[in-house]
Amino acid sequence: MTSTIVSKILERIGHPDLVHVLTEKLSGTELNSLLLDVYRQSSSGITAPQLLNHYQSNRFVKPADLPVIELRRMETDLLEIFNARGFEPIELSPVSVFGSCSVVAKADQKKILTALRGTEVLADATNALALHISDRKQNESSKEKKIRYSTIQRHLRTQGISEKGFTPHFKIGCLVTAGYDTGSLNFEKESLSEHISVMKHLYSSYYRAEEVSFRLLCRPGGYADAHDLARQIREHVIAQQPDVPVFVVDKPEKENNYYKGIQYKIDIRVGGRVFEIGDGGFVDWTQQLLQNRKERMFTTGFGFEFMYRIIKGMI
Repeated sequence: MTSTIVSKILERIGHPDLVHVLTEKLSGTELNSLLLDVYRQSSSGITAPQLLNHYQSNRFVKPADLPVIELRRMETDLLEIFNARGFEPIELSPVSVFGSCSVVAKADQKKILTALRGTEVLADATNALALHISDRKQNESSKEKKIRYSTIQRHLRTQGISEKGFTPHFKIGCLVTAGYDTGSLNFEKESLSEHISVMKHLYSSYYRAEEVSFRLLCRPGGYADAHDLARQIREHVIAQQPDVPVFVVDKPEKENNYYKGIQYKIDIRVGGRVFEIGDGGFVDWTQQLLQNRKERMFTTGFGFEFMYRIIKGMI
């Protein structure tokens, strides 16, 4: 559906059906070739002083405002922690295939910085990992073993956020576990418990948070009874880790169609203040990509740079 602004532009230039022609009448390769030439001609008219003005006015292109060496050391520390616990570190490309977020996760493409040559700037590492895992599963003979990855990746999202500590591009840490439904909710219990164990260790032992707790939010879709799923998972986690506070939220205040069955939240207390530092949950992306309802995937995302700001008293 064409926006009002675009409709007005098309009417002004006398081509009201231009978007339809470009998207419906041209192949992806033809559209890419056309746009490449449009941008080639547009860039040829930019002067050096104009380029500097564009840099100064574009909020997406400025460097991060945090110390590089400290963050790199911390990044290595975390990846070593994850690797020791079975989550293989991986460095993703700064771009992903076009539609990575909007096709399987139903994110609005307007929030993504779309590029040419069938790509978009990375906006969600877990979506990119789902693609990598699905590709790997299609090319391996053993499809039932678990795959675990970890990454700390710079993301860029286009929506404006004025809240302190939030910037257009930022580093997020991610853990993903992919596997296969083996019955009795074994994948669900084991993967969530495993992620909670890693996050508890990370924030208690490495960051020395005063308190770490977890909330299980019941979400529709994917499972017949999210409340029973949450109850069984909580019982499993408590049996494995009796010292970990885990709470079930039957009726979350905000809707969320991103996760299926269970979304979980990570809360920490630092300096007497409570922060929601991360979340995750079950997603159906590998099911969609591989067209197999037996596929399972669980994700965790946490604020890597945001945590640095917290421990340094910048928030």
